[in-house]
Amino acid sequence: MARGGYIPARLLCDFLNVENLLSIQSQHWTEAAKVAEKALIKFKYNVDLSGMNALLVDDIVDTGESLILAKNFIIGEWKPNDVKIATLQWISPVAKLKPDFYLIEVKEWYWFQYPWTRLEDTYQFIKRLLSEEGLSKREWTLEEIIAKFKELYGVDVGLNYFKDAADLLVENSFLIRSDNKYLIKS
Repeated sequence: MARGGYIPARLLCDFLNVENLLSIQSQHWTEAAKVAEKALIKFKYNVDLSGMNALLVDDIVDTGESLILAKNFIIGEWKPNDVKIATLQWISPVAKLKPDFYLIEVKEWYWFQYPWTRLEDTYQFIKRLLSEEGLSKREWTLEEIIAKFKELYGVDVGLNYFKDAADLLVENSFLIRSDNKYLIKS
């Protein structure tokens, strides 16, 4: 699937000697660890997969709703002979489906950070923490942001990701940078 599953799918193409790679974006997460009300397919398009088998690849199955939606769309619209699902992780207690192939079964839900989602996740987690904490504290140093991030999420993503995420928050007008401080924009 587009975004989270694209890199694993591309790697599988190499290892399985598959030339054809399509992307479909079904999303259920509006931002890191925040689920939307309903999964949806973005940018619907038609492809004829008659006579072919398809492997739908994603990084993780958490609720499974985006994969269920994508699989049903592929079957109904693209019409392959068969569709199988492969993921890196399967969070079995909360998933509404079990992938046909997976690397790790996860028994307790927590947020996975992959190299290909780390900046986006860091950005979104910082934005969320500043939105919540910003009611009582409007001005932050990068060190304070990092400390609060580690306290709330128990993850150290590395200084460069924290800096890059803060820069994106400034670029997207959520924060204003002044010297070594960040001010939450009203």
